[in-house]
Amino acid sequence: MKGDMPMIHEHALVETKAIGSRTRIWAFVHVLEGATIGADCNICDHVFIENNVYVGDRVTVKCGVQLWDGVRLADDVFVGPNATFTNDRMPRSRNQDFVAARTDVRKGASIGANATILPGLIIGEGAMIAAGSVVTRDVPANALVVGNPARIIRMLDTLSD
Repeated sequence: MKGDMPMIHEHALVETKAIGSRTRIWAFVHVLEGATIGADCNICDHVFIENNVYVGDRVTVKCGVQLWDGVRLADDVFVGPNATFTNDRMPRSRNQDFVAARTDVRKGASIGANATILPGLIIGEGAMIAAGSVVTRDVPANALVVGNPARIIRMLDTLSD
């Protein structure tokens, strides 16, 4: 990277101009033109980011993640490999009435590998979703959730827990 410019791998397809400084976008990433990506992010291989997606600053999105319309990742969020977001509560092929549900992942939250986040939820600030969990309802700030369906097993005192 030269100075504050984002680094975009030669095998990435990035259609948006809204990318913050020092962000790294790796190979085989596809970012649609309506997406916004903040500064100092790391978007790993094989990530897809749809149009109506917001990614804050210092966010890490690991390999194999798709961010569909309506997903909002606040600053300092971590999304583990192959975590799955959904944006349709009642998916049907060729549904003309489809409206993307908004999913908010708040500041400093972490989502473990292979976790599934159902649409229209809020993942609270500093929350942690364990690997493989299926999140079916809002997660409060600083909660550690595990399982299917995900349930709170304890509250975290700080982001370093």
